[in-house]
Amino acid sequence: MRRYGAVLRGNPQYAKLWLAQVVSLTGDWFGTVVLSTLVAALSGGSGLALSLFFLSRFVPPLLLSAQVGVITDRYNRKHVLVVSNLSRALIIPLFLLVDTPDLLWLVYVVSTAQAVMSALFEPAQSAILPSLLRDEDLIYGNTLLNVTWSAMLAIGAAAGGLFTASFGPTAALTVNALTFLLAGVLTSSIVYDPMRRRAATDKPKEQTTFADGVRFLRRHPSLIWTLLVKGATSLGNVDTLLAVLATQVFIVGNRGELSLSILYAVFGVGAFFGPLIINRWNNGSIARMRWFVLMGFVFSFSAWWLMGVAGSLAFLAFAVLIRGVGGSINWTFSSVMVQRQTPDAYLGRMFSIDYAFFYAATILSTLAHGALVDVLGIDGMQTILFGTALVAGLPLLVWAVQMPRLNRLKAVGAGD
Repeated sequence: MRRYGAVLRGNPQYAKLWLAQVVSLTGDWFGTVVLSTLVAALSGGSGLALSLFFLSRFVPPLLLSAQVGVITDRYNRKHVLVVSNLSRALIIPLFLLVDTPDLLWLVYVVSTAQAVMSALFEPAQSAILPSLLRDEDLIYGNTLLNVTWSAMLAIGAAAGGLFTASFGPTAALTVNALTFLLAGVLTSSIVYDPMRRRAATDKPKEQTTFADGVRFLRRHPSLIWTLLVKGATSLGNVDTLLAVLATQVFIVGNRGELSLSILYAVFGVGAFFGPLIINRWNNGSIARMRWFVLMGFVFSFSAWWLMGVAGSLAFLAFAVLIRGVGGSINWTFSSVMVQRQTPDAYLGRMFSIDYAFFYAATILSTLAHGALVDVLGIDGMQTILFGTALVAGLPLLVWAVQMPRLNRLKAVGAGD
């Protein structure tokens, strides 16, 4: 862990971004626990209602991916981050208006508005990282951001469940809004030169187009496969099924908010330790990180089979932990590979495509899970979980077959 402390000390502008993430994620997981249990309660436990809630968070980033990529490459990425944080601080209090089933629609509307502003944040954060970090710290900086997300998932979800049970959803959502306000202040203090990493041959920003980004991607097929990793991992998305299992099967707390917070927390623990442990064998090459991605697919595939045979909350939590390990490994090292393979002028558009694949797979998985829960009911949960395991095995098989060919292709950047 000393290496990660050195990254924060040696990269002060990155440290501000990291601290902003710590603050905002703490509140964000408060909101996730509150709203998931609220939707389940107001809808009578409908799987479709829960799926619609998660879709309201996933669809906007997918639909806006092309525009977000251009915005991230054309405008100051620091300003994009600040606007995203402050706007969410203003949007979140609107959830407080929902207190009866006839207002459930408002949850979806406000969640969609929040997701629109969140869509700006992730690609901008990933694209700005190489400008805030020394080159030798890029892998560790990405890992630290990802394990911080995981740690705050574990801490924020657990604390969110306890806080909500103790003080109610109004207090939890208020904390959520205040954390985004503080994150906006922190990101506004970052000192960042958007032209530092731009080559003299790069096109002027006003000529930045999404079509140009697609042409760049077509010239570099190995990068295409890297951009598919997050989406392939999310073909077995956990959100809807965890919410159903926590609120209808393994219920702890009034509405299952404690059991849901436990499952999210152990997912965060797995996601925290996965990249940290694997990094011990990382030599920085893209070829090595492709092997790590294969391992991530193995963990994810295995986790769904374990969930299918879980007969207790404790065993389910163990399976969810394994799923967290696999997902975090793939998220972390696919991001590093994109940064290593892509010139700065194209990073925003490449990450917008990267996240578009992720959200598309998440939407398909969420829709399928919600529909299957409503059709098969709780008695059919094992069938749903085993079916998800089969789907999760497809990217594992494809990546294992394609990896040797990818390692023979010429990389875009100097990471191989």
